[in-house]
Amino acid sequence: MNNLLNIKTPAESVAQIRKADYNLSNHGVGNLRLAYWNLATEALYEEAIFRGEGATSVGGPFLANTGKHTARSANDKFVVRATDSENNIWWGIYNRPIESGKFDELYARMLGFLQGRDVFVQDVYGGADENYRLPVRLVTELAWHSMFVRNMFILPQTLEEYKRFVPEFTIIAMPSFKAMPAVDNTVSETFICLSFEKKLAIIGNTAYAGEIKKSVFTIMNYLLPLQGVLSMHCSANVNPANPDDVALFFGLSGTGKTTLSADPTRSLIGDDEHGWSDEGVFNIEGGCYAKVIGLSASAEPEIYATTKRYGTILENVPYDPVTRYIDLDDESITENTRASYPLEFINNAVPEKKAGHPKNVIMLTCDASGVMPPIARLTPNQALYQFISGYTAKIAGTEVGLGAEPEITFSACFGGPFMVHHPYKYAELLKRKIERYGVTCWLVNTGWVGGPYGIGKRISIRHTRNLLNAALTGKLADVEYYQDPVFGFEVPKTCPEVPESVLEPWSSWPSREEYDKRYKDLASRFIQNFAKFTNGTPQEVIDAGPKI
Repeated sequence: MNNLLNIKTPAESVAQIRKADYNLSNHGVGNLRLAYWNLATEALYEEAIFRGEGATSVGGPFLANTGKHTARSANDKFVVRATDSENNIWWGIYNRPIESGKFDELYARMLGFLQGRDVFVQDVYGGADENYRLPVRLVTELAWHSMFVRNMFILPQTLEEYKRFVPEFTIIAMPSFKAMPAVDNTVSETFICLSFEKKLAIIGNTAYAGEIKKSVFTIMNYLLPLQGVLSMHCSANVNPANPDDVALFFGLSGTGKTTLSADPTRSLIGDDEHGWSDEGVFNIEGGCYAKVIGLSASAEPEIYATTKRYGTILENVPYDPVTRYIDLDDESITENTRASYPLEFINNAVPEKKAGHPKNVIMLTCDASGVMPPIARLTPNQALYQFISGYTAKIAGTEVGLGAEPEITFSACFGGPFMVHHPYKYAELLKRKIERYGVTCWLVNTGWVGGPYGIGKRISIRHTRNLLNAALTGKLADVEYYQDPVFGFEVPKTCPEVPESVLEPWSSWPSREEYDKRYKDLASRFIQNFAKFTNGTPQEVIDAGPKI
């Protein structure tokens, strides 16, 4: 906010109390009107309302509208090409290079933009395991973004810890600041630029809070594998009676990671981003960022309850300005409506945000073709093939430029846009851990049955939950399986509380011939996509793919 009239704001008197000794001058930031350091959520509420950044709804959630950008701008992400890191980075569509000089010029203009303005600073950690956590400083233009940061990451616990905080990385997010494509060599006025050498990320011309969250994840995806820790785009839960009965759920946005991991019979470690070290699994975040479009109180009670609670941020959720009731079924702003809330808002969350080693790994795919079985058991090599492939359908709203119809896609490691190293770097780490800890791997289709999108229907959450419960509790260990003729994985013939017609996807198609044709078409897409990974991938993993 450019407070030209120097108006005293609600939290101005306490703005500097949690100021770190290592302050913003160390980042070249100066001549501000005021920096608000590490304000509590309650103070940020007051600041955000005072500044007209949003409203409150029934129960107390903060309502924010992100304007033009209601999803990630994948095409506007850049990584600085520099000598120290360039050989570690998987250059391509997800990691587009930008010259160091161009980054410096863009940052210099951003520093000029900040002159005389208010900013909000949050010093937080990425990573619940103290052995691998990353101190990160977030400098934001918007008060509600600062609230988002407090929801999503792990907070220092004492005034002394705030005072002595020294960030290893800094992220500056200024939605009102725009790039000049002709000068900066950016694609548009929007940018997310990351320099591993300067330990700095800058974000401009987008208020979508997911860019902040995913910038931290991208940084962790670079650093953790260099320490032998697998960084993962997955949710995780654990059997409350056995800390070594962890389940991981890989999948892109819209595949069900958040919904399926919020299981009342298991304890939630986290809903989106994790590390897997030799000690076990730990959450990279301190909160959840859940899709809430069409959220049901009966099917997803834990997440639904957070939409009525003070401290939750509801992003782009329509509401009645008179009654202040929200409408979770209204997609007039975007289908990618979101709720950000601390993990503690889920009743059965693990306070430590970490647990032992996984017993099961589930790879979620939203198959818009309607041909994949609802669940299949994978060999370790098949698991690596599916992991590197990362097949799913992008759901409308999760990324800028998507239409209403799901778009078949392959996203390496079920999170290609956030992966910095070559996919096999992550796959190799996963292989070692699967073998070392005797993990059972599953492929679960949360997409369409009875035909492709527009003809069939999406599989019910109830059936998917019953399949997962059977897998995680060992009920699928002794049932009869058949081998899939195309992909080679094993599909159970029966499962408690799941109709056999659901387990046999072809049975609800108009004809078996039509189903087989569509299935082989999908297999061809797998083979074509995997061709770009064959260099450097062991032959046994390549051979674990589909056969036509």
